[in-house]
Amino acid sequence: MASYAGRGVHGQIVHTLGVRIISGALPQGATIDPRALGEELDVSMTVVRESLKVLAGKGLIDARQKRGTFVRERKFWNLLDADLIHWQAEGGDGRRLMRDLADVRSIVEPAAAHRAAIHRTDDDLLAMQAALEAMANDTQFPAAAAEADAAFHRALLNATGNEMLARMDMLLEPGLRERDRVVHAHDQAADPVPSHKAVLDAVRDQDPARAELAMLELLAQAVHDLDQATGTVQQQA
Repeated sequence: MASYAGRGVHGQIVHTLGVRIISGALPQGATIDPRALGEELDVSMTVVRESLKVLAGKGLIDARQKRGTFVRERKFWNLLDADLIHWQAEGGDGRRLMRDLADVRSIVEPAAAHRAAIHRTDDDLLAMQAALEAMANDTQFPAAAAEADAAFHRALLNATGNEMLARMDMLLEPGLRERDRVVHAHDQAADPVPSHKAVLDAVRDQDPARAELAMLELLAQAVHDLDQATGTVQQQA
């Protein structure tokens, strides 16, 4: 589902309400009064209604006769939605998000690297190499470095030759971007190029076992870098 961030007043209201819900400021089960909300945020009822429709589409709210509009239980939220991932990182439980992302990546990406080493094409290698070079050139620009990182992992998934695995980028990429936004802005983060190059080299050499191991090492470093960036390492010491 498309992100609504930055789309004028409508986007701002969607963002404001989304963060309130994800953070618990508007708790699960809470009733939302659209008219009062419009007065509070100084926007028209049209904007409020359209914003609530967007949030309903993301599974955050529902409306029923006699009950009105209310916040749904978390189990109904579309937690794979890019906006929900961003709101969770911004105003919700970002640590839980990063933990869940690390778990999913540990299941998907080593197997993807193994398969990519078997099925990769020359075009796949060129895409991974281009992303690696961009990563090396953009170390001083966190947003660009995050984009290059996402492009590398997208190319790796595509190199598996499996269309369903290739589309796993829709699940992984929003969370990966949030993780990279934190890590690449941290001065003590390790250089990501060597660990990614190790994966690329193994895939290029068509060595599945080495590619899988290299990805496991990359993911271990990713967890360590995130812990450093968020202060978890210091807290546990």
